[in-house]
Amino acid sequence: YEVSRALASCEGAILLVDASQGVQAQTMANFYLAMEANLTIIPVVNKVDLPYANIESTFEEIENELGFDREECILASGKTGKGVEEILEKIAATIPAPKGIREEPLSALIFDAMYDSYRGVIVYCRVFDGEIKPGDKIQFFSNKKEYEVEEVGYLRIKKIPRKSLQAGEVGYIIAGIKEIANSRIGDTITHAERPCEFPLPGFRE
Repeated sequence: YEVSRALASCEGAILLVDASQGVQAQTMANFYLAMEANLTIIPVVNKVDLPYANIESTFEEIENELGFDREECILASGKTGKGVEEILEKIAATIPAPKGIREEPLSALIFDAMYDSYRGVIVYCRVFDGEIKPGDKIQFFSNKKEYEVEEVGYLRIKKIPRKSLQAGEVGYIIAGIKEIANSRIGDTITHAERPCEFPLPGFRE
């Protein structure tokens, strides 16, 4: 379920297949979730530098079980850097830009959350419409709890504070949330004073 909410926050996904292990059950499960979310999928055969990598067998599994042609697959290695530039170019060329209207009421999807002993709960979200900035009063759709935003920003290995998060952007929100149970994965965040009419689809308790 949490993976499905993360995928719902994206326009595309990189499908990594380990050249030494082939297509595994978890690969298939996540592949079908990405298909259901209608994402653009980029197939990548990873760890091709390993001495026991079986690239030909992996190609056959990808063709037979996932339906991609081997010509579509990018050969990559995180260790040597092979294929990394090609993957980035493929992302830029094929994955569509995010949509969203900044002037609409705020609707942001929670796809993850973590607890920080100094800052409280840090919510990871994708903003679909609207804008959120420090000082805004927000509300969680599922439990109607309200909070004042202290900080927003981007996730780039570490947290990078920004003036706001806008439609189409992914980032974090810190709002003095004390209990992680109040930040439910898949819930919709909106403004308390100007809420969106409906929550984003797919939320489950």
